[in-house]
Amino acid sequence: MTRDEIEGKVRDVLAEALCIDEDEVVPTATLTGDLGAESIDFLDIVFRLEQAFALKIQQGELFPDNLQQDPQYVRDGCLTEHGLAALRERLPHAEIERIEDDPRLARVGEVFTVRAIVNFVERKLGAVA
Repeated sequence: MTRDEIEGKVRDVLAEALCIDEDEVVPTATLTGDLGAESIDFLDIVFRLEQAFALKIQQGELFPDNLQQDPQYVRDGCLTEHGLAALRERLPHAEIERIEDDPRLARVGEVFTVRAIVNFVERKLGAVA
């Protein structure tokens, strides 16, 4: 499957899951800020991606979980250097560079763009092949 084909399917999945026009689903759009995704939507997105691409996505594999509870990773409402490093390691598909200059927890959602989801699926399919 080519990257363009993956991107097309991801766009379909996100448009359906978020009840938005496919025109809004551009590579740089953030899931929460630009496309209006809420926490409950992330479960639906994972489910739909699994169906569309015949993949199994483990909890925490696409989106982080339990990062905020670890004081090694978060201090005073901001990700620490260890926190940023953990995100880079756990989520190589995410665009961590978007928040490196201002690592407030409130900005973590900005690393999940349409392009990041395409990157994730592309890597996952490559690992399966």
